[in-house]
Amino acid sequence: MIGELEFEKPVKELRSKIHELKEFTKTTDVDLTNEIDKLEARLEKLEKDIYNNMQPWDRVQLARHPERPTTLDYIGELFTQFIEVHGDRYFGDDEAIVGGIARYHGIPVTVIGHQRGKDTKENIRRNFGMPHPEGYRKALRLMKQAEKFNRPIICFIDTKGAYPGKAAEERGQSEAIAKNLFEMAGLTVPVICIVIGEGGSGGALALGVGNYIHMLENSTYSVISPEGAASILWKDASLAKKAAETMKITAPDLKKLGVIDEIIPEVKGGAHLNIKEQARSMDLTLKESLGRLLKLDPTELVTHRYEKFKKIGQYEKNNDFVGIK
Repeated sequence: MIGELEFEKPVKELRSKIHELKEFTKTTDVDLTNEIDKLEARLEKLEKDIYNNMQPWDRVQLARHPERPTTLDYIGELFTQFIEVHGDRYFGDDEAIVGGIARYHGIPVTVIGHQRGKDTKENIRRNFGMPHPEGYRKALRLMKQAEKFNRPIICFIDTKGAYPGKAAEERGQSEAIAKNLFEMAGLTVPVICIVIGEGGSGGALALGVGNYIHMLENSTYSVISPEGAASILWKDASLAKKAAETMKITAPDLKKLGVIDEIIPEVKGGAHLNIKEQARSMDLTLKESLGRLLKLDPTELVTHRYEKFKKIGQYEKNNDFVGIK
């Protein structure tokens, strides 16, 4: 089955059994209501046990789910009158990043996000959501345009990382990412970032310097993939599960560390199961965050962003131990 996750197998098997019994009841005179009720109660308990006690590696798997909603999926649910803008005015158009102008509850906004594909053909076209420099320069062009016309900026983060190929390096990948970090820090309009899947390395951070950074419950945000970290630390990529637990890359961990502001709850089983319900949950957090930021003037917005990032990774001394506050 496409996208089936190991920890979800018991749930899917039980759901399938309940579905079979219901279909059998419809086509015969046998009443299995009591058996179905017992199985549904068992299913509810099983789902609670699994989804309330998810391990970091389980969340990594959900963040990578092939059917997980993408930036364009959420744009269709959350915004109206979206007009996509193409090209960086230097080299070309990178389809791994999408962006444009839209309305959010009647307010003109600029929306930018990483975009991966839903199948092999689209993934190849969008380079599996790994942007080239022109993608980041397109994003920056849209951000500066938003600043010029006083439009809030909303960024969706969902990438394994920036494309590490030769062509990207030749066109200035590192410089493009660094320029985005520098320019985003000083934008005089509200900037809200939401991690909707994988947030990998500088490729994610290039869209992640915001006044607020929120994460979907089963997303990840990290300087490197668990497989990459395992290869460096233990010379064995198969220890990715151990690395995921050590790295503190999940939303609950990052909330404790002060890296993100809010965790957006996901529908039971993952955002891919009900995008409309998931979008409603995102809408509540997004609307509240934007409402707070719209009350600040340009100077206050820059200061707010500066203070937020200054607090991340603060150190405090406790006897002889120095660690992250």
